[in-house]
Amino acid sequence: MIRRMDYDSAFQMAASGMSAQRMRMNVIANNIANADSTVSAGGGPYRRRSVVFEAVGRAPRNPVRLDGGRAVGGGVRVAGVVEERNDEKAFTLVYDPGHPQANADGWVLKPNIQVMAEMVNLLDATRAFDANVTMLNNLRQIAAKALEIGRL
Repeated sequence: MIRRMDYDSAFQMAASGMSAQRMRMNVIANNIANADSTVSAGGGPYRRRSVVFEAVGRAPRNPVRLDGGRAVGGGVRVAGVVEERNDEKAFTLVYDPGHPQANADGWVLKPNIQVMAEMVNLLDATRAFDANVTMLNNLRQIAAKALEIGRL
């Protein structure tokens, strides 16, 4: 028999996933918007950012177990947003002598952001968000059916 606590845990898992993916979408959109930013508040070109997730909470009382016996459940949260720190990966040199940030030789240091890769990441985050919405809708329908059966 499914207890109310199990519904609450499932709702919290889906809600935490939606919140984390929304943050990921915001960070990706920020990366795309700053793909050509040669000056940032910290000085130098914009650095690509990534979201780091971590598991939170406890697994439900009767957790689903994977093949390895590891319990599934509990939710996710954003542990932080990290910047690309490796300068070799973070920046690229572009020859543009007319650019205001160009050095004496005409080279400009720009963020090494692949817009197409960011779009793929955005699509992935959107699909993960949608999967959590679907989970919430299914839980709502199951709860409604359980209430309907309980009335009979």
